[in-house]
Amino acid sequence: MIATTLALLLVGGALIGFLLAVFGAGGSILLLPLLVSGAGLPTRAAVPLSLLVVTLLALGNVGPYLRRRQIAVGPALVLGVPALAGSWIGGSLVKAGRIPEALQLGLFTAAALVASWLLTRRGALPEARQHRHHPGSPLHLAGQGVLVGLLTGIAGVGGGFAIVPALVLLAGLPMQLASGTSLVLIATNSVVALTALGHWPSSEMPLMLTLLGGGLVGALVGR
Repeated sequence: MIATTLALLLVGGALIGFLLAVFGAGGSILLLPLLVSGAGLPTRAAVPLSLLVVTLLALGNVGPYLRRRQIAVGPALVLGVPALAGSWIGGSLVKAGRIPEALQLGLFTAAALVASWLLTRRGALPEARQHRHHPGSPLHLAGQGVLVGLLTGIAGVGGGFAIVPALVLLAGLPMQLASGTSLVLIATNSVVALTALGHWPSSEMPLMLTLLGGGLVGALVGR
């Protein structure tokens, strides 16, 4: 049973690392169900562990984007600063016991459905091309940042599945620039949310090492 769980986490970590390396998104949306359903962790332990793993994998994948200067500082600040505030608020609400476990999982499920919808939109590419010449309102981008931050703090996901479409469709960034910027925002949001939660997943650290090992392999393949 233990060997099966470790193998599942290793494969899952590889897939998450691959998605983060290629798209700058899509990894953390797989991590929480992997920890809750695959490893059998309670949500209280799975959320901080998810945040920690997502932070490390995002930082591990951002290097090539930094070297190619594919980080958009302006849009990162417009979206990222409100996202940090949302992450702190969300994590603080969970720490104070204001968010029951059922609501955490419910919000995660809703986010997964939104992510699947965004990934299957047929008109996303033409719309993205149009918005590169006519970026959306910075207020809309900032509002998206607040929502992403709240989701990060409450459900333990990095939010890249929402950050990348926001940067492409609202900020008018090309995909590679959006992916690199997303990785920076995922890492910073997750750190703030983990700090706000206030508890460290110390007893689950062996699981983290397995996930990171798989994530490293996936990241190398993705690059």
